[in-house]
Amino acid sequence: MLQQLTLLFPLWMILTSAMALYWPEWLLPLNQGSVMVLILAFIMLCMGLTLTFDDFRRIARMPKAVAVGFVAQYSIMPLLSWGIAYALNLPPDFAVGLILVGCCPGGTASNLVTYIAKADVALSVVMTVCSTMAAIILTPLLTQLFAVALVPVDTWMLFKQTLQVVIIPVILGVLLNRWAPQLVQRVMPIAPLLSVLGVCMVCAAVFAANAESILNHGSQLILAAALLHGGGFLLGYYFAHIVGYQSQSARTISIEVGMQNSGLAIVLAKQTFPLLPLAPVVGAVSAVMHSLLGSLLAVLWRARLPQQQTSTVEVPEIQS
Repeated sequence: MLQQLTLLFPLWMILTSAMALYWPEWLLPLNQGSVMVLILAFIMLCMGLTLTFDDFRRIARMPKAVAVGFVAQYSIMPLLSWGIAYALNLPPDFAVGLILVGCCPGGTASNLVTYIAKADVALSVVMTVCSTMAAIILTPLLTQLFAVALVPVDTWMLFKQTLQVVIIPVILGVLLNRWAPQLVQRVMPIAPLLSVLGVCMVCAAVFAANAESILNHGSQLILAAALLHGGGFLLGYYFAHIVGYQSQSARTISIEVGMQNSGLAIVLAKQTFPLLPLAPVVGAVSAVMHSLLGSLLAVLWRARLPQQQTSTVEVPEIQS
């Protein structure tokens, strides 16, 4: 029963987003920095409970997969966001916001979607950490290149975000898995569902804070975000196939490329482009769009998995 509720991730995302748009006052208290960090850290803790030290030792022996995902992340998404902004002739607010989303690192929600898709969670976590740390340099440089504007990045903010939301919770989860396996076994049945609800609440809180702007410009924003993230999933998957990866690794790279750290894009847009007040709204729509598309894709892949030949999977499945 709990597994079925977890796989209804897209439905929960739609319901909470609709609630955020029409009753934003209910969710505005969640749009606080400390609350968001705690929710995201909890999600990563749940993901860490599914991992062991052997998983990360295995990833260390396959740096090529991490490198492929890294290159795809910082080439496909910036180019795609720039192309969509110009193809749709977006106004400056939306164009800059979309490019900023495309130049941000992978989002932590990708780790949850990877878990739902039965792909490689350890690889996803490592790719998230690597792209986030590289964002200190690459996000401002790429945004300057494609948006013709220098985006100052708070190095300490990025480091603290990675430490609080990714590294510490995942390490804690792995340690609990190692030293308290009986406790982990009791928690694991409910942990994925709680993680799903956590992601829904984070996205809904961002929606609630920008409800009026989203309702006024919804169709244009939805189209741009759908093209960006849908294209990221598709191109990321085929990019992985071109360089020789199949099944689990290809799905993982696709998810990591298609899902961005939209929360970071919102913060940077607010700080860097005060004269473009609607630029952060793109990040809000992006947060829901990539979670919705990613969860739908994950459920589809999970449903198809039993029919696939396991002999083609080059990365063993993570045991939860």
